[in-house]
Amino acid sequence: MLTILGFTMIATFLVLIMLKKMSPIAALVLIPALFCVFVGKGAKLGDYVIDGVTSLAPTAAMLMFAIVYFGVMIDVGLFDPIVRGILKFCKADPLRIVVGTAVLAAIVSLDGDGSTTFMITVSAMYPLYKRLKMSLVVMTGVAAMANGVMNTLPWGGPTARAATALKLDASDIFVPMIPALAVGLLGVLALSYVLGRRERKRLGVLTLDEVLEPGTETVLVGAGAGASGDGADASAVAKKAARTGGSGSGSGSGADADLPEADDDFQGLDPHRATLRPKLYWFNALLTVTLLTAMIMEWLPIPVLFLLGAALALTVNFPHMPDQKARLGAHAENVLNVSGMVFAAAVFTGVLQGTGMVDHMSKWLVSNIPDGMGPHMALVTGVLSIPLTYFMSNDGFYFGVLPVLAEAGQAHGVSSLEIARASLVGQPLHMSSPLVPAVYVLVGMAKVEFGDHTRFVVKWAALTSLVVLGAGILFGII
Repeated sequence: MLTILGFTMIATFLVLIMLKKMSPIAALVLIPALFCVFVGKGAKLGDYVIDGVTSLAPTAAMLMFAIVYFGVMIDVGLFDPIVRGILKFCKADPLRIVVGTAVLAAIVSLDGDGSTTFMITVSAMYPLYKRLKMSLVVMTGVAAMANGVMNTLPWGGPTARAATALKLDASDIFVPMIPALAVGLLGVLALSYVLGRRERKRLGVLTLDEVLEPGTETVLVGAGAGASGDGADASAVAKKAARTGGSGSGSGSGADADLPEADDDFQGLDPHRATLRPKLYWFNALLTVTLLTAMIMEWLPIPVLFLLGAALALTVNFPHMPDQKARLGAHAENVLNVSGMVFAAAVFTGVLQGTGMVDHMSKWLVSNIPDGMGPHMALVTGVLSIPLTYFMSNDGFYFGVLPVLAEAGQAHGVSSLEIARASLVGQPLHMSSPLVPAVYVLVGMAKVEFGDHTRFVVKWAALTSLVVLGAGILFGII
């Protein structure tokens, strides 16, 4: 009964948000509360929610201060060289922009933190997508898949969890998987190329000369208050770009009224913004490198590191209290949206765990594996990791399901190392799971509906996971 209710609760949540019948935050709270009553444990709902909030509180704190920290770093211009480099590569070609999104997300993912990756990627690429009227779900989908592949790094989380759960060495799990993961990353780049060609066909092929007039390059990298050229000039250039891109395809014609306001969309990347601190560039770069190094080396808990980093970044870059308050106010919306979503997700995970639904679901799945599949438990684990890491947290899968799968595999002569490697296969899809806090940073900053992102990314992310699994089997890793 709990198994059926668990799957029904997850399916109900996904259907409602994909059909936009409920907002994600409302669905994350109300649906599990309702199912908790159905299970007959409504009296314990408070305990389940408190347990869920307690378990996710460090994550919420980390995200809150990470948003403030990287928001300040974006404000002061730390990532402007990256933006300029991406712009130089992408020009105004939709195909290059989509591929550039995947490359940037993969590079930034080396820090092992999805929230960081999404904040930097969206901040750099969002202006281009908006100005050229490209699909924003393409941006969020590509970024999530690239980060999902890179999330398998030993300091990214899943590999460490698998190693801990099965008492193995993380390097023994990860290093042999590198060829398969490299194929997966190439698959994401190939998919980015295909999606980019689709966007190019829809919008037309532009060049920067067509999009920009002399002296107005700030249209693509920032046209907020203080940018060179007034708003009227920026609007005129944008309209010209829309007409140029729309000719022959019909996608841009007659859409002048829908063009984004410059102040709203590009102030974060305005090269003349008052928040720039060029004299402190190397201090900020060193602080960020130190912070990421400390995170990878686990010198302190990640929430503590970002709390200290945010406080230091604000104090040094904005020593005056009014300026600090202004920066905190500028990022308050993102902080509130993301932290609110995390605590709402705590209700969902708390009910799943507290009522025992997760345990019953995992045991039911394992018990229904045919005996003849025993010698192929690594393949079974890889296939199961795709839906299971989407429908439950990494902790639930790696500490709850994986040991059971490993035990079943050992009974048929399959090593725990093979099982552990196969368990990493589902990460490209996992990074778009509604139970992953970082995905709310991604869709929130990109101003994309979570349901739209889900509808777009699930099929492509599942395909990417299957590519990794296929490469692992082909290379004899799994």
